Amino acid sequence: MRILFLHNNFPAQFRHVAQVLAQDPSNQVVFGTMRAEGQIPGVTKVIYGPSREPHPQIHHYVRPLESAVLHGQAVYRMAQKLREQGFEPDVVYAHSGWGPSLFVKDIFPRSRLLCYFEWFYHARGSDADFDPSEPLMADDETRIRVKNAPILLDLYGCDRGLSPTLWQRSQFPPEYHAKIQVFHDGVDTAYFAPEPGAKLVLPDRSLDLSEASEIITYVARGMEPYRGFPQFMKMVEILQQQRSRVQVVVVGEDRVAYGRPLPDGKTHKQKMLETLSLDLSRLHFTGPLPYSQYRQVLQASSVHVYLTRPFVLSWSMLEAMATGCLVVGSATRPVMEVIQDGDNGLLADFFQPEQIADRVEAALDHPDRMATLRQRARETILERYDLSRLLPQHLAWIQSAL
Repeated sequence: MRILFLHNNFPAQFRHVAQVLAQDPSNQVVFGTMRAEGQIPGVTKVIYGPSREPHPQIHHYVRPLESAVLHGQAVYRMAQKLREQGFEPDVVYAHSGWGPSLFVKDIFPRSRLLCYFEWFYHARGSDADFDPSEPLMADDETRIRVKNAPILLDLYGCDRGLSPTLWQRSQFPPEYHAKIQVFHDGVDTAYFAPEPGAKLVLPDRSLDLSEASEIITYVARGMEPYRGFPQFMKMVEILQQQRSRVQVVVVGEDRVAYGRPLPDGKTHKQKMLETLSLDLSRLHFTGPLPYSQYRQVLQASSVHVYLTRPFVLSWSMLEAMATGCLVVGSATRPVMEVIQDGDNGLLADFFQPEQIADRVEAALDHPDRMATLRQRARETILERYDLSRLLPQHLAWIQSAL
């Protein structure tokens, strides 16, 4: 099989399937991306990039669509070169939304187009109107509707699609659900596994918590409201006042990955450090970590806090559960698809730092009782999200497109 992966990032959600397909000498695997860093043995990486940025004077509703068209054109030009070199894929597997797949059927009309559908935008009923402190204006509602234009083109043009969770597929128009199959990318449960007695020592981050008995962990791409960072920090303030031994480790970048930055130019981390009374000697920001150190954080965690608006579910929550973490999660729909309160984790109101702190304290005060929840958390991942079970299904789904 000849397969072309398309993703602005590399290798992102296609890491495992690309690796396995490339190990078979009968396959020819090409990966079109904008990211030059990284390699996968047996995978030919081809770089593309838009010829320019969206025009600054274009209507702001249409700016994401123009950006998608520019990316689609860049992929079209890249595909022309591949075709001139004799490569015409049997399957093109693309991440939808940014535009790489828009013109695939024009340049490769005989190829089967598979799309990874991660999110469909709504002004009401999911992430955009979730926080009452950020009311939507009419301009927001209309802009969000137009933002779906490149995704709708992919829904129409693809041969079949995939979405990682039931919650995420539910956001797409019902008339397209028959085109979208649900199964997750999968968690490497052999790698993300419990390590009894694990200690957290990161010498290159000047962090040694080997003597700590209570370690609260939090992981996110960015420190932002979409992932409940302000509520988490307020919870930290409460816990630090009530528990003298608690240590808190925050993994991620000081940036906004989703949503809007603060209007004054400050980061949410800066705002929280300025407005809250915090003991910084017991609050540790590691920045982004390599996988081995990230896993060490999870293995040493006493309680892992995962908060999210009704949005895309993070891999980190599933990886934490696979590692045997006691997860205190937000009682929002993407989390509740996986965690049942009191069975394989604990849930709390996203907007109530006091309630989140209470659930964390209950977990810290009753470690023996929580051992069952930790075990059930890992069992949940083994039963429903294990890479070793899902990867063969994923490969069969790709093969069946032919």
